Amino acid sequence: MGLGKAVAAEICTFTVAGGTQLRCYRSQPDNPDGNTRPLILLHSINAAPSAMEMKPLFERFADSRVVYAPDLPGFGQSQRGDLPYSPNFYAQVISDFLQQVDGLAPDVIALSLASEFTARALRDNGAEIHSLTLISPTGLGRRQPPSAEVGARINRILNIGWLSRGLWRALVTRRSIQYFLNKAFYGPVPKAMVDYAVATTREPDAARAPFAFLTMQLFTTDALVLLYQPLKVPTLLLYDQDPNIGFECVPDLLRSNDLISAQTIVPTCGLPHWERPEETFMALTRFWGESE
Repeated sequence: MGLGKAVAAEICTFTVAGGTQLRCYRSQPDNPDGNTRPLILLHSINAAPSAMEMKPLFERFADSRVVYAPDLPGFGQSQRGDLPYSPNFYAQVISDFLQQVDGLAPDVIALSLASEFTARALRDNGAEIHSLTLISPTGLGRRQPPSAEVGARINRILNIGWLSRGLWRALVTRRSIQYFLNKAFYGPVPKAMVDYAVATTREPDAARAPFAFLTMQLFTTDALVLLYQPLKVPTLLLYDQDPNIGFECVPDLLRSNDLISAQTIVPTCGLPHWERPEETFMALTRFWGESE
């Protein structure tokens, strides 16, 4: 059996970034509320991500508007294997995907590291969107990631056959996945989320994209200045605490760009749409109304 669906919805396929196959969940609302803008949901990057991370948002808005939740390449239902995993690659993926979405300029919600990719797609690839929401975005802490060159050297070492296989097996045991997901929740982690994360890591070539992430090759140094300050669309930051990243630079960003606002959803550890869904939905609805 292949990997099951993360969301109960139709799956469609887009061709992006030089022929890469991107598979995407799409809602088909029976009674749309008049908001004809598509909603795009972009999951985070880690050892076992997928559109499952965005499921509460998909289910909340799927009856009222067309919602797209892609699995980014290297994860979930999308193409894996020997792809050029990098910030530029994922920015091109997102830009190419957005160009193929029908309708008005969409509202986009990006989680964690996908925030950097989306900002890069807007800056470098001419992607057009109506509004942007960044949930627990990376790149807004004081600590900077190592250079891509350093990460590439580490990645070459880790991709030595026996070493990579042993490390991957240790990273994706159920106990390990449960441990890391526990850090993202104040309360208990939904069992379905753990189950699906485990299942994604059992797919062929599941380790390639996560190794690019783990060796820090997917992060942008000085993302505050290079990616977020240049944003030219209404942007909302939703965050509180996160065990892996910091938000010390959020005040600097708000002072530098009048199009950006922020709201803390308390108490949460990186996934407010899971732990405080109603507060998150209300913040989004209010932001979209103001953006119009």
